[in-house]
Amino acid sequence: MSDSSDDRTASLMTPAKLAQLQTRPKAAASPAAWLDQLATDAGSGHARRLVDLRKQLEAQVRERNHEALRAALVSLYEDLKKLDYEAVQPKGWLARTLRLGKDEAAGFVAQYERALRTGEDVTEEVAALQRRQQAAEGATERALVEFDVEVRAIEKIMEQGARWLQDMRNQIKVREAQGGDAAAKQQVREDTARCELLVVRLKELRAAVSAAQQVAERCKTGMARRATFLQMLQQGLAGEWQAWRGKLEGVVSDVTAGHPAAPGLEAARAAHQDVQSTMKQAARDCMQLQKQEETLADELAALHAPLQAAA
Repeated sequence: MSDSSDDRTASLMTPAKLAQLQTRPKAAASPAAWLDQLATDAGSGHARRLVDLRKQLEAQVRERNHEALRAALVSLYEDLKKLDYEAVQPKGWLARTLRLGKDEAAGFVAQYERALRTGEDVTEEVAALQRRQQAAEGATERALVEFDVEVRAIEKIMEQGARWLQDMRNQIKVREAQGGDAAAKQQVREDTARCELLVVRLKELRAAVSAAQQVAERCKTGMARRATFLQMLQQGLAGEWQAWRGKLEGVVSDVTAGHPAAPGLEAARAAHQDVQSTMKQAARDCMQLQKQEETLADELAALHAPLQAAA
């Protein structure tokens, strides 16, 4: 290979060379062997770091478990569903002397109190989810930032490798046209083989980068999805849940005091429908979120193969 082609080949060393030399125990036996090794190892240092980051991200995703929250939401929905407003309808108070009416009213109050306790469980689970996300999302975000840095570094190496490949192929065509002695022809054959090594390497890097970028985007989408879900829960608790509690307090107060619940009953029914619908949807969203997290974890696991091939 000529001095000028060596100079062009050297352009491939940056920034790959630094990352590779940090982990390579010894240099190749000859300049030609070193160039072959460079063609087969370009970007390997960055790929190895991506392997580590992928492992971290998968562990973080698999640690997330929303089953306790989903169970609490389902329990609250079921408790709300059991609340029977017919038991405290004003018409029932025409038969106040009947024990049945009193028992029904007491049952209504007991079921209301049960729903309140379950609602507290949901509130605690949502607060726990917020704490977990605050603690974990920072680490996930930092890992994704570094992930992007490593991917961009590999992309730069790919661009440099593609330029080197084009230069070498152009030179080979010129040298083949010029002919030359046996040594020159042997050098052309070696450089051609070296080009093929780089072609294979670039394909490996391209496959790794493509897979990494897709999974990284899904990780970012997952972060946004978790934030949206938490916000929805908090809004539901501060909105529909608190509105329902406020309406039911008046109804339960009347019932407990032995008075008809007519004044606030219809408003309580309307608030009940709203909060019941909200909790039902939240339970569904929670289950869907858990499935999405499991799918993301599997995608991160599958990313190991192309990254390892490039490492």
